[in-house]
Amino acid sequence: MPDGSALTPPQEEKIPYSIEAEQAVLGAILFDNEVFYRVSSFLKPEHYYDPVHAMLYEAIDKLILKGKLASPVMLNTYLGDEPAFKDVGGEQYLTTLARSVPSTVGAADYARVVFDLATSRGLIRLGTDMIEKARAADIDEDPQAQLASAEAELYALAETGRYGSGFEKFENALKVAIELTNAAYQRGGGLAGVSSGFRDLDQKMGGLHPSDLIILAGRPSMGKTALATNIAVNAARAYVPETLPDGTIKAKEGAIVGMFSLEMSAEQLAGRILSEFSGVPSERIRRGDIDQADFERIYDAARELNDLPLHIDDTGGLSIGQVAARARRLKRQHGLGLLVIDYLQLLSGSKKAGENRVQELTEITTGMKALAKELNVPILALSQLSRQVEAREDKRPQLSDLRESGSIEQDADVVMFVYREEYYLGRQEPKENTPEHIEWQEQISQVMGQGEVILGKQRHGPIGSVKLAFDAKRTRFGDLAQEDHYPDPGM
Repeated sequence: MPDGSALTPPQEEKIPYSIEAEQAVLGAILFDNEVFYRVSSFLKPEHYYDPVHAMLYEAIDKLILKGKLASPVMLNTYLGDEPAFKDVGGEQYLTTLARSVPSTVGAADYARVVFDLATSRGLIRLGTDMIEKARAADIDEDPQAQLASAEAELYALAETGRYGSGFEKFENALKVAIELTNAAYQRGGGLAGVSSGFRDLDQKMGGLHPSDLIILAGRPSMGKTALATNIAVNAARAYVPETLPDGTIKAKEGAIVGMFSLEMSAEQLAGRILSEFSGVPSERIRRGDIDQADFERIYDAARELNDLPLHIDDTGGLSIGQVAARARRLKRQHGLGLLVIDYLQLLSGSKKAGENRVQELTEITTGMKALAKELNVPILALSQLSRQVEAREDKRPQLSDLRESGSIEQDADVVMFVYREEYYLGRQEPKENTPEHIEWQEQISQVMGQGEVILGKQRHGPIGSVKLAFDAKRTRFGDLAQEDHYPDPGM
């Protein structure tokens, strides 16, 4: 290899780089342009420490992508007037690089060395930036925002090698699709994602798919939090890990679940879940109005749920950046297969000057969709509906009722509404011993103990509605009996 001393100033202390590895990659590409296609999926000009090498690699990139030969002669024509290029020897330097490569077999290994050293420099830069920002104590940027920013940069640095891979062969994508189909078949058919735990909803949706943003919307008291909590617990209870041949662990069934509860405390959610599985009404648990038998049922339920892979963050007033940072951390430390956010109107955006709430909510939903793709997990986000629902005779919600922003509908892969007609009919009871009251009793008996999930949008399948059983005392949804569509007494 040619001497690299003319290329760079004296080595800075403890800055990781390898001029020889950079020369080896460039020489291999100049010797055989096919090498470029093997390394360009992860190696970029900014990964080179030496600015001249970065300039050469970028020029090679442009020539090859234009269908031209990247040779010393062509590069000399392209860069001949660049002072830095002349300083290292011009075309003679390139010729020496190409002739000094004994074989192109190890080019990818050298490219990985260049990439890894760039990652190490990125860590040093990130650490230095964190120290400088912390010392500056800028009044406009609080420490929590600094932490969120640093964690986002760290995660991006860790994941860099997974992005920008360019085109992949269709056969590779087809292989993944077949594996998903096989997994669905092994589960009994119909499920390519995380099961919601509800038979009819899974049949309609095929499960909760990785990278999907799923919006669950409804008016207050419809049971949004109850349904989301039920889905979270169902997924966590079903979790079965599987170790792959390479040593990584994935979910064979169910999921490790993360839940951001911005409205209710973790203790309140735990109380709901205990009520659901013990059968003791939640208001009695809150009041302590229980007997020995109730306590034993609560204790047995708590013991069963003790090791549930469900992680709850009840911090209020989070920004979408903080949610993303905490979700990334959870995935690194414990794994993550499903993320639940209750609810998105309680999140905040970056609050840039001049932005209104609609723009802020657009930033939030766009950020959630990006996070779902980044983490490759489904995100189930709850949303309030506007009051215009109450003004209509038919209270069933529709897409136009989504509150504050059309971006919710635009960014979501699935929009589903939870609706309980019993709630509205219960507030319209006529005077007793009248014909109207008899008719009302007949109507409410048909919807008593039932809820409805309306699929208003679904990229992967049909829209429509699914009926579920609802136990208000235990804040629990469940499957309706197959034949008569009444709540399962054993729910």
